[in-house]
Amino acid sequence: MATRNAPFLHLLRLAAALCAAAPAAGQDDPGFQSYLSQVRARAAAEGVRAATIDASFAGLTFNPRVVALDRQQPETAPNAPVSDFAPYRARHVDAARISRGRATYQAQRSRLAAVEAATGVPEQIMVAIWGHETNYGSYTGNFDLVRSLASLAYDGRRRPLFEGELVAALKMIDRGVISRERLVGSWAGATGNPQFLPSVYLRLARDADGDGRADIWNSAPDTLASIGNYFVQAGWRPGQPWGVPVTVPAGFSRAAVANRLVSPRCPRVFQRHSGWRSMAEWRALGIVPERGSWPADDIQAVLIEPDGQGSTAYLLTGNYRVILDYNCSNFYALSVGLLADEIAR
Repeated sequence: MATRNAPFLHLLRLAAALCAAAPAAGQDDPGFQSYLSQVRARAAAEGVRAATIDASFAGLTFNPRVVALDRQQPETAPNAPVSDFAPYRARHVDAARISRGRATYQAQRSRLAAVEAATGVPEQIMVAIWGHETNYGSYTGNFDLVRSLASLAYDGRRRPLFEGELVAALKMIDRGVISRERLVGSWAGATGNPQFLPSVYLRLARDADGDGRADIWNSAPDTLASIGNYFVQAGWRPGQPWGVPVTVPAGFSRAAVANRLVSPRCPRVFQRHSGWRSMAEWRALGIVPERGSWPADDIQAVLIEPDGQGSTAYLLTGNYRVILDYNCSNFYALSVGLLADEIAR
């Protein structure tokens, strides 16, 4: 009997689900449209033309998918377990990404050299960021940025962030940077080869090919110059490495070098770092580089052991903090640094 009635029961359940969903969507839409009216007023006050706002908001609907994706992001609860770095490294510093990175590096050498000369940011770091963000431009996202940002702002979990980015996106359209239809990217509002948020684009994107437009979607020179400018503004120090893979000796006292400070930003990221010591001090404690030579004795660094004791550890300089400014994740920043090392090898 259950088998014979299964299709009918399935239709009943589907009808019930549709009936339940329809009123919810209807109730949400007036609230969403009312919210867009508030954003319209803010954007107009910040100089966006009414015609641009009208065209950008015409037919705009709430996108529940981006809100669901936002709520699936890892929580920052202090007791949540931290996984090992090795599996992440295997996926993000793999042979294919290294190979494509080296090819990109060689193809863009003249442009990269010019950006490094102007900014002090190593060529391979810029390429590694490009590789991590969009696999060297092979996938930059296809979400309607205005719709995504409007939906995330309306949801309210991080309204100040996303509303500001929505207004910045409207400014990009209003200034003729890119058309409304072509402004696409990640579900979280990042766009182009370097995955800049709209406000970051407005502040830091650079025209390096001389066509009068900072085209981070199609121009390799503009992409690389924009990444380099981001790192300069975040405080990159020329002549210093991002970090050094090291071996920690048996019997090493982690307590003696523990970090006693609590960071107000990304606390779970920074709590995994030791306190600061000079390279000379780390050497005196028995730390040994896995390859190459020591950086200058006076360079300050922290220690991290992302796969636990007995595995490769890293001494991280202030330039590592600049990579964290791009994406505040130890796994991300370590992978960018390691990919950059492999690209330049």
